Amino acid sequence: MSENTLYDKVWDQHKVTTLPNGQDQLFVGLHLIHEVTSPQAFGMLKERGLEVARPDLTHATVDHIVPTANQDRPYADDAAETMMSELEENVRDAGIQFSDPTTGDQGIVHVIGPEQGITQPGKTIVCGDSHTSTHGAFGALAFGIGTSQIRDVLATQTIAMEKQKVRKIEVTGELDEGVEAKDIILEIIRRLGTEGGVGYVYEYAGETIENLDMEGRMSICNMSIEGGARAGYVNPDETTYEWLEETDYFQENPEKFEELKPYWESIRSDEDAEYDDVVEIDASELDPVVTWGTTPGQGIGIDDPIPAPEDLADDKVDTARRAQEHMRVEPGETMEGYDIDVAFLGSCTNARMPDLRRAARIVKGRQVDDDVRAFVVPGSQRVQRAAEEEGLKDIFEEAGFEWRNAGCSMCLGMNEDQLEGDEACASSSNRNFVGRQGSKDGRTVLMNPRMVAAAAITGEVSDVRDLKEVSLV
Repeated sequence: MSENTLYDKVWDQHKVTTLPNGQDQLFVGLHLIHEVTSPQAFGMLKERGLEVARPDLTHATVDHIVPTANQDRPYADDAAETMMSELEENVRDAGIQFSDPTTGDQGIVHVIGPEQGITQPGKTIVCGDSHTSTHGAFGALAFGIGTSQIRDVLATQTIAMEKQKVRKIEVTGELDEGVEAKDIILEIIRRLGTEGGVGYVYEYAGETIENLDMEGRMSICNMSIEGGARAGYVNPDETTYEWLEETDYFQENPEKFEELKPYWESIRSDEDAEYDDVVEIDASELDPVVTWGTTPGQGIGIDDPIPAPEDLADDKVDTARRAQEHMRVEPGETMEGYDIDVAFLGSCTNARMPDLRRAARIVKGRQVDDDVRAFVVPGSQRVQRAAEEEGLKDIFEEAGFEWRNAGCSMCLGMNEDQLEGDEACASSSNRNFVGRQGSKDGRTVLMNPRMVAAAAITGEVSDVRDLKEVSLV
């Protein structure tokens, strides 16, 4: 097993005991909750007459069901209004801080935690959402959990888990123009498979990862779960500390920054740390990656041919055939020129300010194709305000995009933002499963934000490197 990695160190420091079933009981440093997965857990507590153990280590927001067009209450969707009302009641009764839409701090849970500074290195972080792995970008151990586990954490501030192996993914080389963090993680999942990470957590390392900003690191850690890993993380460094120092938490508590920094440094993986597996990726060889199928692992470079199912491993042949039939693609074709009907720029993977800025440089001075409906959905109200102040909203709207309020939106179709019929969508989100975006016949092509912008303009999957970027100044 691994030794002296960040994962080993943080795990050991949060371990309370080993349970009779062999699992370890871990103390939870931050519990993030939202409206979809928490009501049942709160109900379980009430049935047992239990209270929330540590409301001070719990933070709530609303993201999955919140409308992005009209947020007037009551919400038009009765189910959404019910979930919102239940969350409001639960957090009020428990004394939990709630970033609701009236605060100006609402947004996707994996966006607001980092931007408020409550996501920190060396913490154990859990949330009833699989993409909690996002927070690993800060050197935290962050896990998505189920409803019964949410109940346990609410009641005890601990969770029972099995320790995983650690795979180091070392990424080196300079990224080509138009290639981003999203392409790195799509390539990792393509190579290792959607189940390649089962039993592992991923440590992302190497000069390419170190040169990414925090937003890029979050994009990569976000999709660890798509590769089957239990979590993913990046060792904290000066880039991490510079981000944290500017957040509300440390602006209000500057002495805490100096107090915690030595701890953050101490949890970094040792130079001679031992790993259960090591994978090397040369990022300089990457082109923009897009998916051709119905899993994030079915991806190719924009210029590469779609594989023939019979050329794949035996256990992937049938899945590939069904995916190609659903997506209406043929082996030997490339995805360049694939017609789209919708362009979605958003989600916890790619809805932060750098994502919007990069896309805006492609969009500025151009027009969305007449046959495309295009959305921009900021990841939080803070991102939304900042983008509007910078003039990004105007750039997108002048090009023909719809500018929406913060939320998960079309990433998962658990709101009014959904595909209709067999529409094809160029999406900056993290999943392309059949029905993921609200229609069982809908087709989703995952790609980086600039590629989404290019597809919106051209009306088809396009190589963004063929479109000249425009200065936003």
